[in-house]
Amino acid sequence: MKHSFVSLLMLFSVVTFCQTTTNVEGSSYQFTKVYHLDATPVQSQGKTGTCWSFSGLSFFESELLRKGVKAEPLSEMYVVRKSYENKADKFIRMDGKINFGEGGAFHDIPWVIKNHGIVPYSVYTGLNSTENYDHSEFFEVLNGAMQGLLKALGMNSSISSHWKGAIQGILDAYLGKDIKEFEYNGKKYTPQSYATSIGLNMDDYVSLTSFTNHAAYAKCQLAIPDNYNWGDSYNVGLDDLMATVEHALTNGYTVAWGADVSEKGFSFRNGIALVPSENNIQMSGKDNRNFNDAGAERNSNAFLTPGKEQLITPELRQKAYDNKTTTDDHGMHIVGLYKDQNGTNYLLVKNSWGTGNYPKGYLYVSEAYFRYKTLNIYLHKNGITPELKKKINLN
Repeated sequence: MKHSFVSLLMLFSVVTFCQTTTNVEGSSYQFTKVYHLDATPVQSQGKTGTCWSFSGLSFFESELLRKGVKAEPLSEMYVVRKSYENKADKFIRMDGKINFGEGGAFHDIPWVIKNHGIVPYSVYTGLNSTENYDHSEFFEVLNGAMQGLLKALGMNSSISSHWKGAIQGILDAYLGKDIKEFEYNGKKYTPQSYATSIGLNMDDYVSLTSFTNHAAYAKCQLAIPDNYNWGDSYNVGLDDLMATVEHALTNGYTVAWGADVSEKGFSFRNGIALVPSENNIQMSGKDNRNFNDAGAERNSNAFLTPGKEQLITPELRQKAYDNKTTTDDHGMHIVGLYKDQNGTNYLLVKNSWGTGNYPKGYLYVSEAYFRYKTLNIYLHKNGITPELKKKINLN
């Protein structure tokens, strides 16, 4: 997956889709646009587990587009760096009893912006003299330091005050020196003042989920390893979840999407995700541990010809969540609603695995797949219907 410097250094530009499109060359699917909202160019997260930062910032960039703000794409690795600092602090305070990994959640970005600010991509690329993102060695070194620190704590019952400086040194070595002040378009900023200048209110954004092991229409915390920051979600009905996405897109709001992408029906190479009623999908190879590429090859006529899909009920969805066949794998960005020639709804989803597949880094996700494999969605609260906002007591 090649990282495109040209697209990253452009001011906000958008990808244009025709009124009717298909998912891959040779496919008989015909997708007709219902709603299609603006998004910044597709990027590649490379060999990292930081999809949450790429998809989350893509979402916030679309929010800037919606508000008419002209600004450069934002720095994913600034958010990753500050999140690692936060993770490291929590990991030690919790005696290693929480997850320390590359993953994260959409609400980590507002946490960073509120506490540290944000910078443009060109100010902090995080590439540090490399062409593409590859955190294989970086994370092993960082995690090794954290595990060693935890071992030292167990042996000595206390730790020195030097460890945070050591972690900063690792972050500096692999991502580049931290940003305290910078000049941009002839003005001097701090990350905090730049965050103020772009004008997004982080309190306007909320997470919705839909599982029956939590109280209905109340706040909950998804019990997934990457929710190390203990962020809240509103637990709503499954129909509400789908209706919210449609209402948001109808009214100009895109949606960040956390989902399971390990299913046979999720085929990035074919630009489509679905739940065929007859599961005759053949797989070869295996998915990457961090789900940062197209993964195993998936072959089926279902990817080329519209057919029947499974009926997804809340009970079926919950069973897959409870038995761990639905897992928290990947963050993406929903930017459009399309229908195929049979009238089936598909969400147009922007991914962060580069632009090598036919829809140039996008894929079409069927309503059935969305209902079955969504962990949560994240959006501006005004993208939610007034009726649902009242039901969950959201102002």
